[in-house]
Amino acid sequence: MDPYESPELTPSQRSSSSLQDYLVGTTPLQKRLDSVRKLTSFAPTPSRRKIPPRSQLQEDVDLHKIAFLLHKQWTLYSLTPLYKFSYTNLKEYSRLLSAFIAAEKQKGLAVEVGEDLNLKVLFSTLLGVKGTQKDPEAFLVQILSKSQLPLEHGEGKVLWTGWFCCVFGDTILETVSEDFTCLPLFLANGAESNTALIGTWFQKNFDCSFTPLAINAFNLSWMAAMWTACKMDRYTGATEFFWSVPCSPQSLDISYAIHPEDAKALWDSVHKTPGEVTQEEVDLFMDCLYSHFHRHFKIHLSATRLVRVSTSVASAHTDGKIKILCHKYLIGVLAYLTELAIFQIE
Repeated sequence: MDPYESPELTPSQRSSSSLQDYLVGTTPLQKRLDSVRKLTSFAPTPSRRKIPPRSQLQEDVDLHKIAFLLHKQWTLYSLTPLYKFSYTNLKEYSRLLSAFIAAEKQKGLAVEVGEDLNLKVLFSTLLGVKGTQKDPEAFLVQILSKSQLPLEHGEGKVLWTGWFCCVFGDTILETVSEDFTCLPLFLANGAESNTALIGTWFQKNFDCSFTPLAINAFNLSWMAAMWTACKMDRYTGATEFFWSVPCSPQSLDISYAIHPEDAKALWDSVHKTPGEVTQEEVDLFMDCLYSHFHRHFKIHLSATRLVRVSTSVASAHTDGKIKILCHKYLIGVLAYLTELAIFQIE
């Protein structure tokens, strides 16, 4: 069950998930990033974007791994470029990170690399998860528990998963030297304590910095419009919007569920630019929803704050949580998230 589900027009206390700033830090890379900011910091938010295309995964994609990424709740982070990262050393990184995590969990007790641990870390590439050939290859990091009994496939239970990617990241790829690998979007699923350990190890070894990536109401509106515009073979659920109304002592949450075909019909009625979504269309789409809601419930949603949207393509929350539900639009969803991550870095 989705943890953000709430009954329609039912007050509930918002669960404030405080994102720790333990992964944020200043590194020698800051000077290089400053030069990037000078080139791009005043770039305006695009007033139009392409509707996410279908099936843009590269031919060599691992469909089993792609399926593993779907229907999980991921916490989003932006990530500065990795210094001297090498795809040829993934096996060595697995051993070193395993030892680091084991040592930290044993409160500083030294653990020899290669020693038999109760857990292991696996690095692996996510082939095909990119927008262009220029984008660096995405990769996956998993923390697995070592079972006392041999499993059929020789693998333990997955305790934590994180993946690094860059989809259509041209704006940042053009500004850094070959010593850096740009994977500005990081997604994590699992205990925050493990996320903190992974972040610490990467920061120490690759001179990088992680920052929680929140999604404001403006970008949630864009997501709602772009995902509603996507053509689906079949819909898996209602199109839902969630707003928060600040009040004391508890906040009031409002949910608004629409049949996905009705949402698509509304979008088609305001959409005038083939293959693209414009800011004007996004505003008009949301205004129509607000007007319809006010007509029925006499509540001005424009005075509230949009905190979550959910469609058959994906679901996103303002605190930086996302679920990707449709593999055909995976690349399109990641492209927009990459754009947000790059904007935060810059």
